[in-house]
Amino acid sequence: MAKELLTDVTVRNAKPNDNKDIRLNDGSGLYLLVKSNGAKWWRFDYSINGKRKTLSLGTYPSTTLKDVRNKADEARNYVANGVDPSDTRKVVKAQQQVAVENTKRVDAGLPMVDSFHALALEWYERKMLDKSDSHQKRTKGLLERDIFAWLGHRPISEIKAPELLDVLRRIESRNAIETAHRALQTCGQIFRYAEATGRVDRDITQALKGH
Repeated sequence: MAKELLTDVTVRNAKPNDNKDIRLNDGSGLYLLVKSNGAKWWRFDYSINGKRKTLSLGTYPSTTLKDVRNKADEARNYVANGVDPSDTRKVVKAQQQVAVENTKRVDAGLPMVDSFHALALEWYERKMLDKSDSHQKRTKGLLERDIFAWLGHRPISEIKAPELLDVLRRIESRNAIETAHRALQTCGQIFRYAEATGRVDRDITQALKGH
């Protein structure tokens, strides 16, 4: 556990020294940076992979001494496990941005970011527009009629092979065997596109060959 040096009173009363920034240490990399204009910033210094880095943990009084110690402990745990805490922040920020974008898209009647529907439309725009009109129409109709209703809303990275197999069997249950084959081929192209663009780890349709 980090040795704690600061108190609430010390932090509250801290002032710059002759209009110069000062640094008040709380131990094990955590400190309060008091700027020349009186602003108070929490900072956490750490080393990972041989590099010295600094993490911003908020401002005082919005972030209290107790709160910032909890944040610093969390950051120390990441470092102890070989994880850069600044990277985890980037992930959280990206997730928040996706959530905001998804809200906007839903309000506009559009599929959510990285949903199967969104990736399928992206693939279609990039790979299908040089095909014949009949091919485009048949492919789009297949997706809208037989795939989107079941998988369109799902994040493409979370779709498993058994889920897609269920969809294909629904198509087969109409005795539309050829349509089911085309659906598997089309989904395979979409998943390979998603894999190539970093949205999924692998093409799950490979597990369904022969089923």
